[in-house]
Amino acid sequence: MPLILEASSLSLKDVHRLFKLEKLGNGSFTDFLSLEPLSEFEQHDLLRIRSDFDRYSSEGNISEGLVKFLTIAPLMRLAGFYDVPIRLTMEDSVAIAVEDEDKRITGRMDILALNTFQNDALPPFWILVIETKNSAIEVGEGLPQLLSYAFKSLEQQSSVWGLVTNGLRYQFVYLTREQQPTYQLMPLLNLNESPDAIELLQVLKSICKLVNLQK
Repeated sequence: MPLILEASSLSLKDVHRLFKLEKLGNGSFTDFLSLEPLSEFEQHDLLRIRSDFDRYSSEGNISEGLVKFLTIAPLMRLAGFYDVPIRLTMEDSVAIAVEDEDKRITGRMDILALNTFQNDALPPFWILVIETKNSAIEVGEGLPQLLSYAFKSLEQQSSVWGLVTNGLRYQFVYLTREQQPTYQLMPLLNLNESPDAIELLQVLKSICKLVNLQK
């Protein structure tokens, strides 16, 4: 009977050891993505998302569920994640067997974006894994969970994007499977900073468009 560990209880050190996952130097979005200018409509909607979040945050801590509702849902709609062939799932159970150890990591992914336009013989392609926290928690605290869940996708594909956010700050991560699985942290983005907010939506749009490369 394998020992069951919850992903939420793991530290970064645990994740590195259990999954033999190596952290590389910080990366740049433009190394992997093509960021396109936003339209006036997109900039206007982005401003509304920022204003809504700012109004709620001025009243105190924002719960994890409300972070999803106020920021993640409208940002993903604006970026194109609600369109075919992408399918979004929430609170999916995940279990990862630990190689060479009688352990299994379990948890629930907050949000997963899948490309369902695949050969029936192949599993759906994971586009983006998202871990959300309430606004009082620093995004770094959600990184071990995010890496654990995103690592699961490397069983069937060579790379995946991950995102951990508390609504205000957005930490993207790029995982790859080579001789040894690795990950890179991208620049931390702040929704309240105009250049960062614009780049945030540009990054989400570009990740969303990667779906076309998997057809």
